[in-house]
Amino acid sequence: MEQFFHIRERGSTVRTEIFAGLTTFMAMAYILMVNAGMFSTLEGQTTYGAVYIATALSAVVGTVLIGLLSNLPLAQASGMGLNAYFVYTVCLGMGLSYANTLVLVLVDGLVFLLLTVTGLRKLIFEGIPQEVKVAISAGIGLFIAFIGFQNAGIVVSDASTCVALNSFNVYSGNATWASIMPMLITIFGLLAIAILAHKKVRGAVLWGILGSAVVYYILGLLTVPDFYATAVAPNLAGDFFGAFRDFADFSLFAVFKEGFDFSAYIAANGTGSFIVMFLTTMLAFCMVDMFDTLGTLYGACSCGNMLTKEGEVPNMNRAMLADALATCVGAVCGTSTVTTFVESSSGISEGGRTGLASLVTAALFFIAMFLAPVAQLIPTYATATALIYVGVLMMSGVKNIAWDDPAKALPGFLTIAVMVFTYNISYGIAFGLISCVFIKVFSGKARELSFATWIIAILFALTFFLTH
Repeated sequence: MEQFFHIRERGSTVRTEIFAGLTTFMAMAYILMVNAGMFSTLEGQTTYGAVYIATALSAVVGTVLIGLLSNLPLAQASGMGLNAYFVYTVCLGMGLSYANTLVLVLVDGLVFLLLTVTGLRKLIFEGIPQEVKVAISAGIGLFIAFIGFQNAGIVVSDASTCVALNSFNVYSGNATWASIMPMLITIFGLLAIAILAHKKVRGAVLWGILGSAVVYYILGLLTVPDFYATAVAPNLAGDFFGAFRDFADFSLFAVFKEGFDFSAYIAANGTGSFIVMFLTTMLAFCMVDMFDTLGTLYGACSCGNMLTKEGEVPNMNRAMLADALATCVGAVCGTSTVTTFVESSSGISEGGRTGLASLVTAALFFIAMFLAPVAQLIPTYATATALIYVGVLMMSGVKNIAWDDPAKALPGFLTIAVMVFTYNISYGIAFGLISCVFIKVFSGKARELSFATWIIAILFALTFFLTH
């Protein structure tokens, strides 16, 4: 291990690496429940158990790859925000099937792989204006927090205002204890996560989810009539290996079995619309994946003083290669884009410096694969706490937008606002880029725009004119 990982050379020990890997797993294990719960809304196309196994398996592969290829203490799994884009924007919004969207994820992985090998990744990354780059993360954070509030039942649809706060009034008859109790669980669970994180408790998000679930069942069984029959018994009905059977039936190789049949979409929207949709949606997947990975690599390595003298991430191309390969594996398994998790910084803060920590995290994800029946007991009201809190963490990027400069503030604001208001991540990126191009052109700074920026902006513009 010393010859391969250079543990002593990097100022670490085997024990420290093991503890760091455990810490990283505790910090990001929530993705197993959250991702499976999100995909379970695609009823008839996949199941909670199938996506749980797909998420765990792709996390194992991705984390092993990044540990062995880059020798960095990082971990990978289905990315937050990208999973919401997959389910709510592409599947439920655009009308593509679960298998169709997996094709887009697979192409994203292959394109990301090509960009990494050829070096074009850097060209495209530099072609995106800085204000749009930093706004993407913040916009996705607000977007998934919005989904969390909806999953908890706190935010509901309204005929006049589109959205509204759900009723907590138990006196007028508009609400009952059975309806407000789950919402209160989410609110207090969110507060508990914030308190635990403030006190530097390892795995604060995971403990918040598990604690919320325990309180939910205790209060439900003690105070809500027929709670056992409606909320408990259905979750106990599945057998232990049902998740693995669902994985084989619904998710594994679904991208090849049904994914390349886009006839339903083409019949409804036309061939031209399909081509533009395919290009722009794949581009959105790739861009978000790229920015998320680059930001995480720099952020995680900088917090552990692991950057090179030139300020670069060590073995960065190998880390990006692992990310691209993991995304391809994730698509084959049946889950959304696999990316490097910012929660890896928790393990680095505990002293992790080598890929050995990654292998420990991967081993724990492998063990977690066999706990799907237990994870399925976690209610959406508990996992909603993770969605909202991760949204809080991702909003930190807004401080890097030059709000005192209208030429930069508007594209940044549109990127964030349009993502949430249209329930579509790619639309936010499109409005941010297009507005930036217009401002640069009409303020006499068109020369500052790169060729890549023009191409991406034009593709997104065509999306609006040809698909809506």
